[in-house]
Amino acid sequence: MSKFSFFLKRLVRMDWKAMWKTAGMLRKPSGKSRLWLLADMLRCALKYNAGYVDYKIAQMYRLNDAQRKTQITRGLSNQIVRRMNDKAYWYLFDDKATFNELFKEEVGRGWMKLSPATDPEAFKAFLAAHPDIIAKPLEGSSGVGIARYTQDDWQGREDDFLKELLDGQIGIIEERVIQHPRLMALCPTSVNTIRIATLLGDKKQGIVYAFLRIGNGKVMDNVDQGGMAARVDLESGKLLTVGADKQGNTFTKHPMTGTPIVGFTIPYWEEAKAMCLEAAKKVPQMRFVAWDVAVTEKGPVFIEGNSFPSHAVPQFAAHYPDGIGIMREFREFIDI
Repeated sequence: MSKFSFFLKRLVRMDWKAMWKTAGMLRKPSGKSRLWLLADMLRCALKYNAGYVDYKIAQMYRLNDAQRKTQITRGLSNQIVRRMNDKAYWYLFDDKATFNELFKEEVGRGWMKLSPATDPEAFKAFLAAHPDIIAKPLEGSSGVGIARYTQDDWQGREDDFLKELLDGQIGIIEERVIQHPRLMALCPTSVNTIRIATLLGDKKQGIVYAFLRIGNGKVMDNVDQGGMAARVDLESGKLLTVGADKQGNTFTKHPMTGTPIVGFTIPYWEEAKAMCLEAAKKVPQMRFVAWDVAVTEKGPVFIEGNSFPSHAVPQFAAHYPDGIGIMREFREFIDI
C-alpha cells in the first residue's frame, strides 16, 4: 500500500463527528479555536497514531513534539498488545469464568457461571451461602453491565431472579469482595482496585506501571463509571499523584470521605506485586497483561485480568505535569 493510499484510508476511517465534538470541549481549557484543535488532532493522528481520546486525556494541545513522542497512543498500544500477546490466548482473560477457573487460588472467592442450563437448586444454594454478590456479563470492559445485589433483591423469588439475570446478559455471579479497611476509608461505595501491568519484555520482565482506581459514589471504581485514578510508586506502594477522572477533574482528597489521596499507602503492596509477577508466568503467550487487584484484610486477590491493557488512564495529564508520557517506562522492557 502506498503512503498516499494509507493516508486516504486513515482519513476515511476517522470518527470526524467525535473529533469535532472533542475539539468543541477543549476550546475553553486550551484557549484555542475549534478549527485549530481539529487540525492539530488530525496532525497527531497521522504523526503519532493518536486517537481523539488520547488527545483529550493527555491534553496534547499543550505538548510540543518532543513531549508528544513520549506518549503511548492508541495506535502504538494496539501494536504492542498484538506483538506481545498471542490472540489465541486472549480468551483466557476475556472470559471471566475462564479466568476465575485458571486463577482460582488468586481469585479466592465463591463464584458461579450462569447459563440457561444453570441448575436452579445450585443457584439457590449459592445465594444462600453468599447474601451479597456482584453480577457481571461473561465478557466486557469498563464496568459495563456490572451490578451489586443483596438478598433483599431475591429473597423468596430466586427463580425469577435467575431469569432476570439471564435476560440481562449476566453470565457470572461472584461473592462480593470485602476490601481492606484502609481502602474502605478512601471510598466505601466501591471496591477500589489496583491496576498492575506486567510486561514480559525482551529486555526486562516486571511491572511497567500501576495505578489505583478509586470510586466516587458508585459500585464501580472504573473511570468510565465516574471514578478516578492515581499513580502508584512501584517501590513503596504510595500514591504519587492527585486523583484524576476522565473529565480532567483532580482531587487531593477524596470528595466523599476527605481521605488524602497523595501519599496514601496501599496495604499488602509487596504481596500484590508478587502475586501479579507470579501469575504473569502462568500464560507465557500473554506477555503484557493488566491485572485488577483488590486488597482484603487477608491480602490481595484478583478481580480480573485484561488481555488488552489500557494506555489512556496511566497517561492522564494530571499525573504527568511535565508532559512526558510512559514511553520511557516501556522502553526499559521492549524496543519501540
